Amino acid sequence: MAGRDFDGFVVLVTGASTGLGRAIAVAVAERGAAGVVVNYARSAAEAEETARLVEAAGVHAGGCRAVLVQGDVARDDDCRKIAAAAGEAFGRVDVLFNNAGTTTFAAHGDLDAVSADDFQRLYAVNVVGAFQMVRACRSLMEAEAGVAARGGLAAAVVNTASIAGVTGIGSSIPYAASKGAMITMTQSLARALAPAIRVNAICPGFIDTPWFGKGLGEAGAEKVRANAAASTPLRAASTPDDIAEATVFLGGRASRHVTGETLLADAGMHLGYAARVAR
Repeated sequence: MAGRDFDGFVVLVTGASTGLGRAIAVAVAERGAAGVVVNYARSAAEAEETARLVEAAGVHAGGCRAVLVQGDVARDDDCRKIAAAAGEAFGRVDVLFNNAGTTTFAAHGDLDAVSADDFQRLYAVNVVGAFQMVRACRSLMEAEAGVAARGGLAAAVVNTASIAGVTGIGSSIPYAASKGAMITMTQSLARALAPAIRVNAICPGFIDTPWFGKGLGEAGAEKVRANAAASTPLRAASTPDDIAEATVFLGGRASRHVTGETLLADAGMHLGYAARVAR
């Protein structure tokens, strides 16, 4: 049974149409959020399903209103539009989950498989987009109404980084580099925005979402899934719900004294278990 760590909060989740973003949006509704802004870039039908699930989850926690807003976080104008939609609907933002992300799939050893355009596209969404969302939402997060609703506590930003940004693994070198940059940016923003706003990052490992199927095909995705389950200390291929549990902790009242932190939620992948078992 979920607690009420988000009781009365207004939450904005970017990239919330599927996967981890959807799981986060539903989880905060279960924990008492009064409103969830569901951002999506292209998948309107899937975002509408997220909104339906959010409102259904909120029924037993006092009711939760879902607001849909389309926007590509790589575009600053869209970030400001997303923030404006939150302001118009609720007048504040208590927690921003910077979850929108993209990648390209390329073997790390094949340096010709990626280009400068790949780096720029991934950085535009994964790093610049997250920064622009924080900037666009800052005044809404510092609003007096939000401070009152939170009982004087700081607002919170949670950036979805990756174990790739810690260990240099993952779908491609540009992806790993962008997530490393996001982790560094998390620390910079935590200093710059304190004491009004806390900023932390979650670093998932493998998450079993349709993303891998789209990039690698079903056979490739199944191979990655099986490898994840076999090669981590916890012998687990994490689901979006598994990672959402750790992610929402960083946004809720229970983590009110945590900022500038990077939480690895990867079933132990960072421990190098696969290499150790092979020896």
